[in-house]
Amino acid sequence: MSVIHNEFVVKNPRLLIVAIALGVILNPLNTTMITVALPSIQNEFLLTSGDISWLIASYFIVSAVFLPLIGKLSDFYGRKKIFLCGLIFVAISSLLAPLSQNMLFLVGMRTIQAIGTSALYPAGIGMVRVYISKNQNRVIATLAVFATTSAAFGPTISGLLIQYGGWPIIFYVNFPVIIMSAMLALKYIPKDIKNEEKTFKWDIIGIILFGSLMSCWMVFLQSLERGFNIWTFILSIMITLIFYYYEKKRTEPFINVGFLTKNLNVSFIYVQYILATIVFFAMLLFMPTYLQNVLMLDSKTAGIMMLSISVFALLMTPIATRWIESIGFRTPLIFGAIVGIVGVGLLLTFNNTSALVWLFTILAIIGISNGVLNIGSQNLLYSIVKKEQSGIASGLLMTSRFIGNILASSLYGVMFASGINDVNKNSMTSVLLIVSVIMIPGIVFITKNKALIGKQ
Repeated sequence: MSVIHNEFVVKNPRLLIVAIALGVILNPLNTTMITVALPSIQNEFLLTSGDISWLIASYFIVSAVFLPLIGKLSDFYGRKKIFLCGLIFVAISSLLAPLSQNMLFLVGMRTIQAIGTSALYPAGIGMVRVYISKNQNRVIATLAVFATTSAAFGPTISGLLIQYGGWPIIFYVNFPVIIMSAMLALKYIPKDIKNEEKTFKWDIIGIILFGSLMSCWMVFLQSLERGFNIWTFILSIMITLIFYYYEKKRTEPFINVGFLTKNLNVSFIYVQYILATIVFFAMLLFMPTYLQNVLMLDSKTAGIMMLSISVFALLMTPIATRWIESIGFRTPLIFGAIVGIVGVGLLLTFNNTSALVWLFTILAIIGISNGVLNIGSQNLLYSIVKKEQSGIASGLLMTSRFIGNILASSLYGVMFASGINDVNKNSMTSVLLIVSVIMIPGIVFITKNKALIGKQ
C-alpha cells in the first residue's frame, strides 16, 4: 500500500519505520554492550583504569559532538543519504574493531562507530516528521522505545554472547541489524529532494570549541573521585563561556545558543531529558555490579533483574503516548516524575538482606517513570519545533542524553570510589532522589503554556 505525502511516495510506511527503528538502536546498544566486555578488553591490551575510562568517554564525546552536526547536515543534504552513510560507517567499524591489536586502533574504530551511529537518530526522526503524518507521535514513541530500551538490553545481550565468542562478538552483533536496516531503507525510503534554498556553512571554530568544552568537562568530572581540580574547573567554564558568546554572534552557528536562550521551553526540555537520563543511566551502571558483588547473584540472574527497568519502560511508552494524546503533557509528565521519586526513594529501603522480589518491584517502578518521562519529553519537544528543524532538534536531544550519560558516569565514579556496598548505594540513591525532585518545577514551567497542555 502506497501513501502519497505531498511530492513523496511512501510505498510501505510500516517498513519505512522498521528501517529507521533498526538504525536507531545501534547507538544506545553499542553504548552499553561494551560495558560487560571491558574486563576482557582491559586484560587483553593491558590497560589501566584510566585507559578504560577514555575508551568509554571517547564514544560519549564524539557522539555528543556529531549528533547535532549530522542532524544539521541531514536537514541540508538529504536524510536518506546521511542515514545510509551512517550504516556504512557502523559496518566498517564493526568489521575492523575485532581485529584491533592495540588500544589506539580500538578507540579509532569506536570513534568511527560513534560517528556512524550519530547519523541514524536525527536523520531517522527527520524522515518520520516528513514522511509519516498519521499517528506521528506514536511512531516517535516506537523509535523512543527502540532507542531507550536497547540501551538497557545491551548488557544482557553482551553478557550472554561474550562467554561464547569473547569481546569481539559485541561488534558482530551489529551486522544483522545493519543489513536489514539498509535493505529496507534502500527499498522503502523515498529519494531525497535536493535542498536548493541555501547551502550549508561549516562552523569549524564552533565545532572545535564544543568538542573542547565537552572534553574538558569530562576530564573535570572524571577527576572528582580524586578531589576537586580547580584549574580544570576554571578552564571548563572559560571554554564554555567562549563557546556561548562565539556561537551567539554567528548567523549560522553549530549550536543555536541564541535560540535556546530565547525559547526557554526548548532549553528546559533538554535539561529535563538530561536529568531523567542521569537517573536511568546511573541505575544501569551501578545496579548490575551491586547485584553481583553485594547480593552475590550470578550474571544471568542479575541480567534478568535489570530487565525489569527496560521491560516496564517498554510497556509504559505506548500507554503514556495515548495518555498524552488524550489529555496533554502536564499530568503524564508530573505523574512520571512523582513515580520516579517514589521508585528511587524506595531504593533506600532495600539492603543485602531484603527479598529480591522487592528490588524487582522497585526497579519496575523506576522503569515506569522512565518510560513516561522519556517519551513525554520527546513528544513535547517535537510539538514545539518546526519540521525543518527536526534534524538539529533531535540531534541536540540525543546530545542531551550523552551529557546525562557523562554525568551519571562521573557520579558513579565519585559515589563508589571506595567500593560498592549498601552505604555507598544509599549515598548514590540520595543524589538520584534530589535529581528526581528537581524535575518537578521544570515540568511545571515547560507545560504552563496552554498551547502545550492539550485539554487541561
